[in-house]
This record gives sequence, C-alpha cells and structure tokens, in this order.
Amino acid sequence: MFAFFTDTLFMCGIAGCTWRDEALIRRMTDRLTHRGPDQHGIFTDDRVSLGHRRLSILDLSEQGRQPMSADNGRLQLVFNGEIYNYPALRPELESKGYTFRSSSDTEAILYAYQAWGLDAVHHLQGMFAFALWDAAKGRLWITRDRIGIKPLYYTQYGDRLAFASEIKAILEDPGIDRRLNRQALYDYLGFEFVPAPETMFEGIYKLPAGHQLIWQDGHAEVSQYWDLSFAPREDGVTEDEAVEKMRSLLESCVKSHLMSDVPLGVFLSGGLDSSAIVAMMRKHIPGRLRTFTIGYKDKTFSELDYAEIVAKHLETDHQVLIIDGMNRDYIEESLYHFDEPMTDLSSIPLMLVCRKAREHITVCLSGEGGDEVFAGYDRFKASRLNRYYTRIPGPVRRHIISRLAARLPDQAQKKGPVNMLKRFIEGSDLSADGHHLRWQYFLNETLAAGLMNDDFKAAVNMDGFRLIREQMRKCDARDDVNRELYLDTRFMMTDSVLMKVDKMSMVSSLEVRVPLLDHTFVELNAGYPGDWKLRGMKTKHLFRRALEGMLPDEIVYRGKQGYSLPVKNLLRTDLKDYMNELLHDSPLIRDTMQPAYLQKLIDEHLEQRQNHNHVLWGLMNVAIWHHRFLEGSAPA
Repeated sequence: MFAFFTDTLFMCGIAGCTWRDEALIRRMTDRLTHRGPDQHGIFTDDRVSLGHRRLSILDLSEQGRQPMSADNGRLQLVFNGEIYNYPALRPELESKGYTFRSSSDTEAILYAYQAWGLDAVHHLQGMFAFALWDAAKGRLWITRDRIGIKPLYYTQYGDRLAFASEIKAILEDPGIDRRLNRQALYDYLGFEFVPAPETMFEGIYKLPAGHQLIWQDGHAEVSQYWDLSFAPREDGVTEDEAVEKMRSLLESCVKSHLMSDVPLGVFLSGGLDSSAIVAMMRKHIPGRLRTFTIGYKDKTFSELDYAEIVAKHLETDHQVLIIDGMNRDYIEESLYHFDEPMTDLSSIPLMLVCRKAREHITVCLSGEGGDEVFAGYDRFKASRLNRYYTRIPGPVRRHIISRLAARLPDQAQKKGPVNMLKRFIEGSDLSADGHHLRWQYFLNETLAAGLMNDDFKAAVNMDGFRLIREQMRKCDARDDVNRELYLDTRFMMTDSVLMKVDKMSMVSSLEVRVPLLDHTFVELNAGYPGDWKLRGMKTKHLFRRALEGMLPDEIVYRGKQGYSLPVKNLLRTDLKDYMNELLHDSPLIRDTMQPAYLQKLIDEHLEQRQNHNHVLWGLMNVAIWHHRFLEGSAPA
C-alpha cells in the first residue's frame, strides 16, 4: 500500500477524569469503541484516570499503545489525531537528545512537551485533541487543534474535571446531572448547531478550536493559544504569484495527508473542492485510486454527473451510493453519535457513504473547508447582492417585497429561482449584525415569538446574533469578504461541518482527513484580499485559477451545489408520520413550544405553501435527542 514513511498514526477516542476510578474510565473508554476498535488502554494514579481507544492506520504495535508515558512515567499522554509534520519534528527532537522508542507521532508530542513545555502546541501541524498529565507539576494539559478538526468535551463540578472525545463517554460518570441547556436549544434552532463552548447539556462544554485547558489544584482554566489572522500580507505578492504559492502548498498538504499502511481513498462529490483533492492525490498515487460519491434520484439534490466526469478524467476506481429514501433508524443512529441535535442535511448521507467506503478502505480524504477558505457558499454572494438590494427604500422592502415573496409557494427542487429569491429576502430582513450568516440563520422575531412559549422565552437571550458580534470583536480583517470568512472558519465551520465529518465517519471507524484545512494552507490564504476570493459574484476566484488545467473547465468553473438529503420533500412523504409522532409526543416540545403555532407550521409545510423544513427537522432532532439522552437517563 502507498505510504511515505513507516510511522504509527491512528484515529481514536480519548477520555479521562481527575480522580482515580478504574471502573469509570473503563466504561468511558468502552463507550468510544467505535472510534478505535483495534486497541484500548487505561492509566490511573491517585489524581487522574486516562483512557484510550485506538484505530490503527500505520503499524499496530505495542510501542504505539496509549496512554503513552515518558520521563520515567511522570508524563502520561492520550492523543486523538495525526501530526503531519512528524517527519520533520522527530529529527529536530532527536538533535535535542531525545531517543525515540517507537515510530509514533504520539511520542513526539511527549518529547515536544519536554523540550518546549506548553509552547509545544505551536510546533505541531495536524489535527489533534490530546490530554497530557504531568505528575511532577500536578497539571493536566488538554488541547484541541487550531481549526477544530477533532472534538473534545469536558465538564467540571466541584474540583473534579472529566473529558472525552464524545459527550456520551462523559455521561458514564454517575455524578453528571443531565439537564437541558435552554439557551443552547434557542441558539441551535437559529444556527442549526450548538455554537461552542456550549452543548445541549447544561454544564458540559466543548473545548473551542485553538484552545487549551489547564487543570491544576482542582481549578480549570481555558485559554486561546491560536487565532486566524486576516491581516493583509506585506510581501507584495501578486495575484499570479499567489496562485502559484497556493497550488504548491496545496500539493504539499495533500501529500502529507497520504501517510497510510491501510487502504486509502477519497470522497468525490463532483464539486470543486473534492475534485481538487483527487487531482492532487493522482499526482502521487499512480496506481489504483478509489473514489466514493453519494447520489439521489432527484438530480437537483445530486452531483453524480460531475463526479463521473472527474472520475473518468483522473481514471479513478469510482463507486456510487444511491440513496432512495430515509428511515428512522438512520436518523436515530446519527443523533446518537452526534450526542446533541445537529441538523446538517448531509449528515445521514455522509454516514452511509462512510459505511460503504469502510468496506474497502480505512482512511479517506475529503474536501471540507474550501468553501470557508475561498468564499464558496451562496451566502457570500447574497451578502454582496444585498448592498444593492438595500438601496430600495426600507418600507418598500419590508411591506411590499417581503410580503409578496412570502406568498410564493415552495418549489420541490433544492434551489431554483423561486426558492433562492425567497431565501434571499428572508435573510435580508434579518439584522445586519448577522453579516452573511443571516442567510444561514433560520429564526426571525415572528417565528420565535409564535413558536416558543412564554416560559421558554423568559429563560433565554433571544438575541441570536450576539454570538456573532462577540466573535467579530476578535477579527482583524479589513474587508467585508475576509470578515465573513473569519466568521465561517472560527464560528460556523468547527461546530457544524467538522463535527459532522468527525462523528459520521467515526460511526464506521473510518478516518477522514481534510487537507484544505491544514492550518498552514488556511493561514496562507487568509492574508490575501477578499476580492481575490470573491471576484464580483464569482466565488473561489483564486482557487479556480490554481486548478486551471488540472481539471476539466466544466468542473473548474461550475457553481456551488452541495449534497444533502431532500428533507423538505421527505417530510411531506416518507417521514410525515414520523414527524407528526415526534413533534406531538415529545415532552420537551410540549414544555417549550406552542402547540397551535407548531401545528400551523406543519400544515403550511405539508401543503407546500411554505418550506419550514429547517425548524421542523430541527425540532424532530431535538425530540429524538431528548428521548435518547435525557428521558432514558443513559445512552443505549
């Protein structure tokens, strides 16, 4: 099998707590078996318990077993992820006198900590979440990678701290009181995910991307060690030179992500991002290259034809998974693995294609991140178009255009001119504080006021865009496009796109790598002007230029489509009874929402007068989650 060097790399699940409890850490670790079915290990002393599940990618040897120790056992490490600059990091550490006992990048983290202390994280390039116990200092150091590719959750009560790769492992602690986070529920219904650091469980938190947690003497302190700077580059690089730099670095990043002694493939949607990954992989893999894609009978939700063009152009071994419908088993399985409601409409298709791919491969590359790095979503175009739309007097927009648009019936296809016009006007009516995320936000004052009961509204802050304003205070971008890209990469992407990829791939013990989100590639492109990314109404301008000649023009210059389930249509057909059952029987829905208004939304959706799939699908996920994790008291 293709590999650049023999090394020990693996995906896995990690867990721990700041007290000795061997039975608990075994239960926590067992709950993560799907993340690492190949090996497991635990460590306990008088102050901490650490657990690890391992999915081997290279070299399943005892030398790579975790928890891994150093300094005569005074350091103990559990690690989930991969360090892509390990080949360069190892000789640097060896030159400082450290002797490696294994070929593991895990060992490199331990020696990096000995060499540089907490600054070691700045020497790591990759995707990671790890916990390092320093017994001599009585300090537990928990760290998540810069972009947030790998997840990490924690909770603290009293002087105790527990953490894990998934919430369900933390819930193995009987000391955890399972309670609904009402504010998280409100924010979720707007954004369709729960923004960090909150989760749907009150008192359980996400460690945000680029952050670290230090636990010492019974106290936990969370701090940010990295942020993405959009300050303009000062090297005077021209656009032509930027194209060459980007192409070269992209090839280097893809190459570094190809390390594997197990079968390796790539997800190919037919979009620009995944096609670019396949093209770069083909430069370094001359033989068999497996590609996998998802399709639907409704072609407005599918990109099969474009994926086929790329597969033929690059001569890949291409496999297609056609999804005809959906059932409650798939929905409930995905929710179990998410640990909290998450309504990305591509989640279940991704789970299914990961399952299919895992029959043939263990590692898969994917194109996530290109839209966030290069302004690829329609919402960037909507934001730019809105500058012209707002020249129309406000009363005309609000009282005439918006009311007329609201009367237009929903169309069955995914986009189309009517659906896109309605969505554009709906987003434009929201506060400008939401920036381009107004077109990715699905609550407005009228909907929130009618849907939620008075007790729920009194318990939450109904200013959904407060989170965006908080995030923007840290942004150093000087143009509108780059300010919006900051929001995508630091607010939106981690808890939606990347959470989806990690959780849905780990269901099948499949490792997914995302080369477009190598932090060196993200940093390089952040420094370029927004106009190089969104040129007029043309998205991904610079990226398209870099791919000219590598892919067919019909791929390089095509617009954004994306893949997702046709949920709005399924709620009117296959899932109608299931929707009614969930929304009428859930005690959480009854306790927080107004039944008459909710029924009005259901009726309007079923009669195709309006598309309410975002709020209805969102509430269905909430009902399933509540039944599985709160009503049932323990995940099955």
